Amino acid sequence: MVGNVGKTVKISGPLIVAENMADAKLYDVVHVSKMGLVGEIIELRGDKASIQVYEETSGMGPGEDVVSTGEPLSVELAPGLLTGIFDGIQRPLTTLSFRYGSRISRGVSVNALSRDKKWHFTPKMKAGDPVQEGDILGVVQETEIVEHRVLVPNGMKGRLISIEEGDFTIVEPVARVKTERGEEQICMLRKWPVRKGRPYREKFSPDQPMVTGQRVIDTLFPIARGGVAAVPGPFGSGKTVVQHQLAKWADADIIVYVGCGERGNEMTDVLNEFPALKDPKTGEPLMKRTVLIANTSDMPVAAREASIYTGITIAEYYRDMGYNVAIMADSTSRWAEALREMSGRLEEMPGDEGYPAYLASRLAEFYERAGVVKLLGSDERRGSVTAIGAVSPPGGDLSEPVSQATLRIVKVFWGLSASLAYKRHFPAIDWLISYSLYADRMKGWYDKNVGKGFFKYRQFAMTTLQEEASLDEIVRLVGMDALSSHDRLIMETAKMIREDYLHQNAFHEVDTYTSLHKQLLMLLTIYEFYTLSEEAVKHFVALDDILQCPFMEKIGRAKYIEESGLSAFDELIGEMSAEIKALTEGGESDE
Repeated sequence: MVGNVGKTVKISGPLIVAENMADAKLYDVVHVSKMGLVGEIIELRGDKASIQVYEETSGMGPGEDVVSTGEPLSVELAPGLLTGIFDGIQRPLTTLSFRYGSRISRGVSVNALSRDKKWHFTPKMKAGDPVQEGDILGVVQETEIVEHRVLVPNGMKGRLISIEEGDFTIVEPVARVKTERGEEQICMLRKWPVRKGRPYREKFSPDQPMVTGQRVIDTLFPIARGGVAAVPGPFGSGKTVVQHQLAKWADADIIVYVGCGERGNEMTDVLNEFPALKDPKTGEPLMKRTVLIANTSDMPVAAREASIYTGITIAEYYRDMGYNVAIMADSTSRWAEALREMSGRLEEMPGDEGYPAYLASRLAEFYERAGVVKLLGSDERRGSVTAIGAVSPPGGDLSEPVSQATLRIVKVFWGLSASLAYKRHFPAIDWLISYSLYADRMKGWYDKNVGKGFFKYRQFAMTTLQEEASLDEIVRLVGMDALSSHDRLIMETAKMIREDYLHQNAFHEVDTYTSLHKQLLMLLTIYEFYTLSEEAVKHFVALDDILQCPFMEKIGRAKYIEESGLSAFDELIGEMSAEIKALTEGGESDE
C-alpha cells in the first residue's frame, strides 16, 4: 500500500469522507479501518476524498484509518473465470462460502482466482518468434467446452526468448520476451481496470444475427452479434426469464450473467439451473462457458454500481481471444438506483427523479463497450460482445429516466407487456411497441443462410398483427360478426401468429428452442393457410368451414415438431392444401 494514511471525518452509509488524502487519485482503491474494508475514491476536494465502500459500514466512526493502494479497481483475468461465481468486485463467492459460511464477513480478502491450481499450458509460438500485444502465446483447456487463449500482454512487443509447455499456476512465468525495456516474463494472470475499455484495432457495424432460438426475437426483432438491446418491463412480465432463455440458447461462445441488485431467489434459480442445463452444441453443462456476477439486492449498494463494469471487462477479455460473448445485465435500473443513492450522499445536483445528471453518459459508457471488433495481434481475428440489459421501470412507466436514457443508446427494444403476461402469453414481448434497427442490415445474411422468403414472411406476420390491432377496436365495439370474411380471416391468421408462433414455452423440451429453419417453415405454413383460405373465401367457402378442418389442430401443434422431423411441415402444408381445395370444389359444385 502507498500514500499517506487518511482519517475518516464523515460516514454516511456506504459513503465515507476522509481527510489527508491529497496524494490519492480519483478511482483509487482504498482500505478503510482495521478491518480493511474495500472502497473506491469517487470524488476529491482539496485533501478530502469521498469514498464509496463496497462493504457494510455499520459500527464505524470518525478517525478510522484510510490507506490508498494507488491502483484503480481492477479484475483478475486468467484461466479459472469460467464456472466462477463472483460478487460485484470479483470476490469468489464459492470460496468465501467454504471459508466463512453463507454470509460474507466484513474485510475478508481472498484472491479472485486460485493461485494454487495448475493449468496445462500448450505453446502456439516458439523461441525466436517476434511477438506483439494480442498475439496468442499458447492455450489452456479451461473447461471441456472452452479453450483459453493466453495472449501477449497489452503494450508488449519484442522477440520470444523462451516458452515452455507444462503445468503452471496463473502466477508462474510461461514465457520470456526481449523488449525495448529489457527481458520480461509473462504469466497467465492479467489485471485490468474495470472502468477502462480494453483496446482493439477497429470496430465494425454488426451485420450478423445472434440467433437465440426465441421466435419473437429471431423473427420480428432480431439482435445483431455485437449489438445492444434493452428488455424493459414491469414487475412480473418475464424480464429475467427472457434473459435466462438468451443465456441458455443464444449462439454465443461465452455468457457473462450479471445479477445486479435482483432478488436473491432469482440468482438462486440461475445458480441451480445453469449447472443442470446441457449446452446444446456439446452436451456439457452450460455453466462451463458461463461467468456469473451475483450482486443481489441485500448486498452492499456500492458494489452494485461496480458489478456491470466487472462483467463487461470479463466479457471484453474473452472477446480479445476471438470469442463471441454475450453479457446479460439484470437489471440496469437497480444499477442506476445505486448510482442515484451514491449521488445523493455526495450532495450532487439531482436530475430527473433524483437520478444524477450523468446517468445517460454512464449508461452509454457501458453499452458502447459492446461491438464487433478486429482484435490486436498479427492475425486477422475478430471478436464480439453483445450487451443485453434489463430495465425495471417503476409501474412499467417507460417515460422514466432510465428507460428513456437506455432507448437513446440501444438499437433493439424488446418491450415487455404486463397485459400479455397476465394473459399467460410468454415471452411477453409486445410486438406493437418493440423494434429492431438491425433487421434491415441483416437481411442479406438471412436470405443467404435461412431462405429468401424469410423476410417476406416476417413482413407478412408484422403487417397482419398491425391490421389485427386496428380491427380489434371495431370488434370490441360491434363484435366479430360485423367484420367481412376477409377481415375475419386476418383476425384468425393474427390469432394463429400470436398463439401458435409467438407464444413459446420456455419449460417445454422441444418448444424452448426453435432453429431458424424451423421458424421459416412455421411462418410458411401460416402464410400458406392465409393465401389458400383467402382464395377459398373468394370462391364463397365459409370461413367457419375452413376453421373446422382437421389441419387447424395440427398447425397449433406444429411448434412441438422436433428439429429432426421437419419434413412433417411439407406433409402438413400438403394436407392443408388438399382439404381447402376439397372445400372450394365442394362449394363450386353446390352452386
